[in-house]
Amino acid sequence: MAKGDKINFSTPSGFPEFLPSEKRLELYLLDTIRRVFESYGFTPIETPAVERLEVLQAKGNQGDNIIYGIDPILPPNRQAERDKAGETGSEARALKFDQTVPLAAYIARHLNELTFPFARYQMDVVFRGERAKDGRFRQFRQCDIDVVARSQLSLLYDAQMPAIITEIFTAVNIGDFLIRINNRKVLTGFFKSVGIGEDNIKSCIGIVDALEKIGESKVKQQLEQEGILAEQAQKIIDFIKIDGSIDEVLDKLKHLAENLPEVEQFALGISELETVITGVRNLGVAENRFCIDLSIARGLDYYTGTVYETTLLGHEALGSICSGGRYEELVGTFLGEKMPGVGISIGLTRLISRLLKAGIINTLAATPAQVMVVNLQDDLMPIYLKVSQNLRQAGINVVTNFDKRGLGKQFQLADKQGVQLCVIIGSEEAAAQKSSLKDLKTGEQVEVALDDLAAEVKRRLT
Repeated sequence: MAKGDKINFSTPSGFPEFLPSEKRLELYLLDTIRRVFESYGFTPIETPAVERLEVLQAKGNQGDNIIYGIDPILPPNRQAERDKAGETGSEARALKFDQTVPLAAYIARHLNELTFPFARYQMDVVFRGERAKDGRFRQFRQCDIDVVARSQLSLLYDAQMPAIITEIFTAVNIGDFLIRINNRKVLTGFFKSVGIGEDNIKSCIGIVDALEKIGESKVKQQLEQEGILAEQAQKIIDFIKIDGSIDEVLDKLKHLAENLPEVEQFALGISELETVITGVRNLGVAENRFCIDLSIARGLDYYTGTVYETTLLGHEALGSICSGGRYEELVGTFLGEKMPGVGISIGLTRLISRLLKAGIINTLAATPAQVMVVNLQDDLMPIYLKVSQNLRQAGINVVTNFDKRGLGKQFQLADKQGVQLCVIIGSEEAAAQKSSLKDLKTGEQVEVALDDLAAEVKRRLT
């Protein structure tokens, strides 16, 4: 770069950065999510941000366009080292684009050190090279949980997922939401029963999964473009529109199973769905928080059983705010054995962006400090420091103003950062072992003995 050239220091497209008030909101949500995850016994792990490219592409169908490769930039005099190293094949590396494929590799690497069923949570940043747009980022944080077993995994783990989702979104108080539950075996079994061949089932599921985005008529049109007969397409539309209460939908499915050919997989899916619903009820999830929705398919190929999508009622345009499902073969990819799993994922960065834009949540104060000890006289700084420490030891977040300035300006500074209370100590207060406590929310100012200050602050903060 030539001397005098300006450096473009703007944020790269699709890579978010947060102001303090936004970051504090993210940390609050992360803490809330973590508490719920851990209350169900999920344990944290960390996988590298960088994986071998062949690991990330192990499941195929990801497309090179969404994976960020890692290519070291060396000075000219070291270029020969890079050429000699040959960063290709098993040495080629890339940034992880999700948490699930790295989880599979993690389990393969630590198989003999883990206890199964293995229940883990991970709340890391992932990277995708897709086109950046509103609510879509190239770098974003995902909050995932998965339970993985060897050979067999109880359907009660599937039932736990809606209970966990309910606790998280109830705790963060974002409004009414609905967890929509289905089973991929119900869908694939129905498709088979109406004469759709194995080669078309995956594409049909992908089309059905886009119902909310493209509408019923386009779903039917795309099904027919896949070679599905108009009569079959109409049967699929009628099927995914089955609604009613949970018990009514289950009854309709059972009745339908009695009148369809080749219903083995269809009946198995209904049985699994009923088992999961019973478990969700036994876990105490309110009936208005979940339903059976036969249009929920989850377009990813690896889902084989239960699938979930969560919608914020009144804000359906936001899309799913938490989704996931059960898979049978994904985690065992690197070991060549069956390792069934079930999990859910919250795309937290996207969720925060959309909720803030919709006015559903607000950022937090720019600082965690609840109290500012103002500076009236530099010679009283030893007292200010002692008072600040006493408040901190009482569990109160305190910022001490080391710069002497006008009292009004110090109040303005505290208010701008969202600090509620200011402690004022001048020469007379120091001599009398007292302070003035100003509440910036109410404008009230009271005299408080220093020995009683912590108790009074706590009373006003509750």
